[in-house]
Amino acid sequence: MASLADRLRSLLPGQVVAVHGRHYLVELADGRTIGCFPRGKKSAVACGDRVAVLATAKDQGVIEAVDPRRSLLYRSDRHREKLIAANVTQMIVVLAAVPSFYEELLSRCLAAAERQELRALIVLNKFDLAEQSAHAVAALELYRALGYEVLPLIAKREVTPLRAHLHGHTSVLVGQSGMGKSTIVNALVPGARAAVSDFSAALDSGRHTTTHARLYRLDAHSALIDSPGLQEFGLAHVPVRELARTFVEFRPLLGQCRFGDCLHRGEPDCAVAAAAERGQVSERRWQIYRRLVQEATRPPSARG
Repeated sequence: MASLADRLRSLLPGQVVAVHGRHYLVELADGRTIGCFPRGKKSAVACGDRVAVLATAKDQGVIEAVDPRRSLLYRSDRHREKLIAANVTQMIVVLAAVPSFYEELLSRCLAAAERQELRALIVLNKFDLAEQSAHAVAALELYRALGYEVLPLIAKREVTPLRAHLHGHTSVLVGQSGMGKSTIVNALVPGARAAVSDFSAALDSGRHTTTHARLYRLDAHSALIDSPGLQEFGLAHVPVRELARTFVEFRPLLGQCRFGDCLHRGEPDCAVAAAAERGQVSERRWQIYRRLVQEATRPPSARG
């Protein structure tokens, strides 16, 4: 039986490049890709994780350890957590003129990015649909004013405007189904063969075509992780008293409320509520924030 020292010497460094439930594809340092399973019943490995693998066959192995992460992007509710990507430096939220996007989902994604100190870029795809694009641009003007860059794109024609934003980053694409994430991946990575999502005009929603996270190498210094389409983004893992800091426009106001434990829901002499009443803080964003606090403070028996 091999000793612990022998086992440690035989471990191979690699990076998780695809996740299929409890089955992981790991790219080793020599460029080989092998299928791996985690050690034990519980699995807490994300696409992008750097891992140590014990080879059990020519193209199979076991993930023995996960290296410390630079970042871990995930969503959660009171029942479970869903890992999205690890070691990313940038979140790209892909929206489109059609199907219509959910502004609350956008704000939740941006809050998650702020929580992990990730750069956030908003891509507005299908910009060739003039009438719908005008409405989307107007809705996104608020986010541009907050300091988030909004990049118009027609991915089915040209993705060059996006390339400069990807260099030097490990980026993760997030967004609702039908927004064009797979089209972007196919344009950036020839041969990726990512399924292009279609959508139902009658239902105004996209079909889920990306069912697992996948990392693609763009060059020696850049990578892109495609993730499954989102319909929700729970932030149950963020402590309620830290939620306000994930809204960039609230930060200058924190510490100015009458009560030190103010949750900024409209308590007496709340600086955030007062700013919303004066129009200095978006009423839309404040209401989204209040719903997040309501979720976080609702008794477990009342959460459904």
